Amino acid sequence: MTTNAYLSFLAIGVALVLIDGQIIYRSGRRYLENSYGDPAAGASMTRLVTVLFHLATLGVLALISTIDMGDSDLPGVVGRIGVLLLILALAHAITLGVLARIRGEQEVEAVVQRGPRPRVEAEQQGTTVTPVPGQDGRYPAASPSLENRSPYTAP
Repeated sequence: MTTNAYLSFLAIGVALVLIDGQIIYRSGRRYLENSYGDPAAGASMTRLVTVLFHLATLGVLALISTIDMGDSDLPGVVGRIGVLLLILALAHAITLGVLARIRGEQEVEAVVQRGPRPRVEAEQQGTTVTPVPGQDGRYPAASPSLENRSPYTAP
C-alpha cells in the first residue's frame, strides 16, 4: 500500500472515530443528565466513557492500519475501512451498554437516597369499588363470572 493510500485510510478512520465519539458524548450526556442522578456527575461519567471509547478505537485503528489487505491501494483501503466500521459498531454497542448501566446505577442511587414512598392504606382511601352481590367485605378479590352471574370462586 502506498503512502497516499495509507494516509487516506488513517484520515478517514480518524474522522469516523471522532464523529462517532462526538455522537456518543452528546447523546450520552443528555441520556445521563435526564436520569435521576446528578447532571454534573452524568456529564463527567459520559466524558470518561467517551475518552475510553476514543482511546480504544484509535488504538484499533492503528493496529488495523498495519495489516496487509491486498496489493492494490483501493481494495486495501476499502477492506480496512470495512473492518474498522465493524469494530466501531461493536465499540459503539459496548459504550451504549456502559452508559445504560451507569444510568441504571444512578436511578437506583436516587431511589435509595429518596427513600421509599409512603404507602397509603386502603382504609384511608375509602371504598374504591362497590362490592358485588354475593361477595363479602369492602374489597372484593375477584369479579363474578360472566357465564352464570355468580361470584367467581377460585380453586
